[in-house]
Amino acid sequence: MRILYGVVGEGMGHATRSKVILEHLLSQGHDVQVVVSGKAHGFLKQTFEGHKKIKIREIQGLTLAFEGNKMDLGATVLENLWKAPKNLIKNVLTYFEMMLDGFQPQAVISDFESWAYFYAINHGVPFISIDNQQAISRCAHKSYVTNQNSRDFWMTSFFTKMKLPGAYHYIATSFFFPPVKKARTTLVSPILRPEILAAKSEPGEHILVYPSAALRGHIVELLRGMPYEFRVYGMPEAGEIDGHIHLRPFSQEGFIEDFRTARAVIAGGGFSMMSEAVHLHVPMLAVPIEGQYEQEFNARYLKQLGYGDWTFQLDRERVLRFIEDTPRYRQNLARYISRDNSLIFGCIDELLRCIKLDEPAPARLQSPALSKYAGPLLPEERDGSLPWGLIANPALS
Repeated sequence: MRILYGVVGEGMGHATRSKVILEHLLSQGHDVQVVVSGKAHGFLKQTFEGHKKIKIREIQGLTLAFEGNKMDLGATVLENLWKAPKNLIKNVLTYFEMMLDGFQPQAVISDFESWAYFYAINHGVPFISIDNQQAISRCAHKSYVTNQNSRDFWMTSFFTKMKLPGAYHYIATSFFFPPVKKARTTLVSPILRPEILAAKSEPGEHILVYPSAALRGHIVELLRGMPYEFRVYGMPEAGEIDGHIHLRPFSQEGFIEDFRTARAVIAGGGFSMMSEAVHLHVPMLAVPIEGQYEQEFNARYLKQLGYGDWTFQLDRERVLRFIEDTPRYRQNLARYISRDNSLIFGCIDELLRCIKLDEPAPARLQSPALSKYAGPLLPEERDGSLPWGLIANPALS
């Protein structure tokens, strides 16, 4: 089949996950064209350089502005308004370039990306949504992740709902598996890169630290004097400080080696890092960006499941308490069954077969999944009285 694939370019998590799906689509013989913005464009272009059945096209997407560890909403709006005319011209040109090449997709897949979505709507092409965000609006959640922050939750849920309405089917990736409340929705385990799937967890004594940009300026001072070894990535310079803080130059092999052998990890609130930590059974202290509720939402589930903790403000007391609690977190993580990408591959293949046969959008897939639509929810499912968050290993259905 001919498939148009849209990848949002804000952050690299979407790009690394999409790479896995794109490789699967190519292995199945599909012809793929990708529209992608930001740093993700360069990453995917380099990854698939020379491959004859895939073409990477650059578009312009929205960007986020930050002040410290908090999203600056005003600056974000102004920056995107300022760039809007130039971005619009670029995106229109990309559209006509694809038309002139004669590429007419039979299916569209969007990883939370709007250009591909609007193409599908305007041309009447069935589209599949694949991302982790749709779990927010298409599943029922316990009060811990909703009521305590109801305004942010409902705003994020509404935005997610309006971002890609009317999909042929929604595949949401997640390390937590609440009941699905809407038809045409399937939850599967997180998409993992092959290097993580190949890694074997062997807990050591060091703490892996991968601070966000906002934390890099004071992370070394925060860690000084603590009775633990820290291996820190993402800093401008490599070296050793006080004999127990090791600033590592970034390399994928070195990072994964330190990740799989870590006692625990301290990092931002990105979904990919969190999912990889859960898969490797490494306790995590997440530091989500304030004002980006999707990160807080995932961090709240991380804590609810007993896989780690989270905080907006990283301080010495919180770090020490987290490290001391790692035996408890690791015991809880032992309940989580680590899986490969076969679940999502099966769901994608089934959906593409349905589209090729011109079948109506299925309310529920036949492929195995970890949570899927089963009709209207019961009252106890709707009101949050069932402990779904603690059911870490639901049976495949």
